[in-house]
Amino acid sequence: MNKDEIVIAAAMNGQIRIHAARTTQLVEAARIAHNCMPTSAAALGRTLTVTAIMASDLKNSDEKIVAMINGHGPSGTILAQANGNGDVRGFIGDPGLYFAREDGHLDVARAVGTDGNLTVTRDMGLRKTFSGVSALQTGEIGDDFAYYFAISEQTPSIVGVGVLVDTDLHIKAAGGLICQLMPNASEEAIQKAEQAAAIMRPVSSLIDEGLDLPDVIRLYFPDAEVLDTRDVRWHCGCSREHFFNSLATLKESDLEEMIADGSGAEIRCQYCNSLYHYDTEDLKQILEMRRVVHR
Repeated sequence: MNKDEIVIAAAMNGQIRIHAARTTQLVEAARIAHNCMPTSAAALGRTLTVTAIMASDLKNSDEKIVAMINGHGPSGTILAQANGNGDVRGFIGDPGLYFAREDGHLDVARAVGTDGNLTVTRDMGLRKTFSGVSALQTGEIGDDFAYYFAISEQTPSIVGVGVLVDTDLHIKAAGGLICQLMPNASEEAIQKAEQAAAIMRPVSSLIDEGLDLPDVIRLYFPDAEVLDTRDVRWHCGCSREHFFNSLATLKESDLEEMIADGSGAEIRCQYCNSLYHYDTEDLKQILEMRRVVHR
């Protein structure tokens, strides 16, 4: 199996910028972590993929992008976070959804809904974060990100993103393609982008057929030149130590009550579903550490 990656290219003498992503293994890891049924896996996978592509222009792990979708549909909140190192994580409110349309395709729009917003937050490692918000258009996620780019970032964009789920529920193929017009793009470049949009096939199908990402890009932009290739992966980064320190922020009275109860504490990471258990001795250590800090 080809590894997950993102290829960045330019066409029409730099007037069109293209990002193509293969995220099959990433989305499969997310599906397993959250025990997703097909429609939930597709909705989460699409959001993870576009967020990963957006973060591929960042420099390091200190810079990250968070995308949150809530259309007040059955899926609830879908959240994805990606950083400049290619680490991606996320979750979906209801991982147990399986909706299909009459044509047999997964009904992601029904799961997501359209009565809500897409919010994108860019954390560039500075004091302030930058957020943009746009109303959901179709709930299909690709269209919603395209609208976000046009409204919030004033960048005309084509966004194709897809997840193929096999009959045994594992992810057969996943990926995305984002084509964006650069400022002052010529009429010829605009027409070329429109022509590409008109004939674009589902990127997950192309990946399933075994096409490499540069070949996918050159299907629509034969003159495209590859500028960079970035690795991308499912990686949460949570740890027992992280949540140990989080417990230390509780009030002393709360920790004392938990110790007296004798059951310890369990914390489940919302991003990756990992479960961490802290017994009474751990809690006593946390309480003592907190008292030392606050003396």
